[in-house]
Amino acid sequence: MTAPLKHSADITVDVALGERTYDIVIGRGVLQSLGQRVAALRPGVRTAVVTDHTVAQHWLEPTERSLAEAGVPISRIVVEEGEGSKTYAGLEKVSEALIAAKIERNDLVIALGGGVVGDLAGFAAAILRRGVDFVQVPTSLLAQVDSSVGGKTGINSPQGKNLLGAFHQPVLVIADTSVLDTLSPRQFRAGYAEVAKYGVLGDEAFFSWLEANHADIFSGGAAREHAIATSCRAKAAIVSRDERETGERALLNLGHTFGHALEAATGFSDRLFHGEGVSVGMVLAAEFSAQLGMISEADATRVERHLASVGLPTHLQDVAGFAQEGLADADALMALMAQDKKVKRGKLTFILLQAIGRAVVANDVEPALVRDFLQQKLAG
Repeated sequence: MTAPLKHSADITVDVALGERTYDIVIGRGVLQSLGQRVAALRPGVRTAVVTDHTVAQHWLEPTERSLAEAGVPISRIVVEEGEGSKTYAGLEKVSEALIAAKIERNDLVIALGGGVVGDLAGFAAAILRRGVDFVQVPTSLLAQVDSSVGGKTGINSPQGKNLLGAFHQPVLVIADTSVLDTLSPRQFRAGYAEVAKYGVLGDEAFFSWLEANHADIFSGGAAREHAIATSCRAKAAIVSRDERETGERALLNLGHTFGHALEAATGFSDRLFHGEGVSVGMVLAAEFSAQLGMISEADATRVERHLASVGLPTHLQDVAGFAQEGLADADALMALMAQDKKVKRGKLTFILLQAIGRAVVANDVEPALVRDFLQQKLAG
C-alpha cells in the first residue's frame, strides 16, 4: 500500500445501509460545498448548526456562509468545548434550543465539531420529535475517522462513558481535511490513535504503511486524505454488516474497554483525551493478548512503539496525575470496566489480538486474570 503522490480529488465513501445509505465526502475544502449538498439532499429544509465555542471561532462563519449561499435557513447553537457538554445538562440545552428554533421532523440538525459535538447533537436529533435527521461535519481527526461515521450518538453518565444514547445514522458526512490544520498537535495525535486502530484490528498492511508514512499524515501531506479514506472505508464496511453492534462491529472497540475506564477515572477531563485513552487501551489489549499467548511479545511491542513514536501515551503511568489521585489500583479500574457497555450479564468482553491486523471478540474473560494483569502494569 502506498500513498498518493499528490492531493487527490474529493473522495466519496459509501456507507451501505439500504434506504439509509449515505456518503462520506473527504477532501480539502469540501466544507464550502455543504450548502449545495444540503439543498440538493433536502430542498426547502431549515437547519440548526450545533458547535462549540472553539470550533465556532474558526469554522462557524464559513459553514453558515455556505448554507446561506445555497438559500438554506440557519439557526446556531453553541456549547462549551469538551466532554463536560456530553451530560444531561448539555443534552437539555441543545434539545431546548432546537425546539426554540422550531426545527421540525423534516429539517436537519448539523453537527459541526469533534466527537463530543457529534455525539451530543446526534443524540438530540435522535430524540427530538422522535427523530430528526442530521448531518455530520467533523472537525477533528478522531471524528473524521471514527465518531462521525456509523450512527452512534450519546452522552456520558457519571457512572460511565456513553451509557446513554441511540443508534441514529447521519444522512451525510462532510470531512474537510483542511479544518484539521487548526487542531493542536495533541488533539491531532489523539485522533491518530483511532487511525492506527484500524490497522491494528484488521489491516496489517495499513499498519505497516502508517509506520512508514505517519510523518506525512501529521504534516498535512497527501497521506492524510489517504489515511482518513482508508479508515472510513474500514469502518463503513463493518457498520454496513453489523449496524447495531451485535457481532463484528464490537471489534471497533479495540482499546476502548481499558480506555473508557481511564477516561472515567480521570473525570472525563482534558487530562486524558479519548484518543489518548484508546492509545493506552490498545497497548494494554496487545500486552494482555501476549500474556494470554495469543500474539507474540514482538507484536505487542510493535504496537506500543508505533503509538509512542508519534507522541501518544502508551502506559498507565503516562496518564497525568493518575497515581497521585489514588486511582491507580486494579480494583478501582475493574469497577469502572464493569460499567462498560459490552458487559453482558456481568461478564467482561474484551477485544484482543491474534496478530496485528487480526482482532477477535473475547467473551467471558476471567476477571481475576484482568485484575492480575492490571496490578502488574500499575506496578511498572
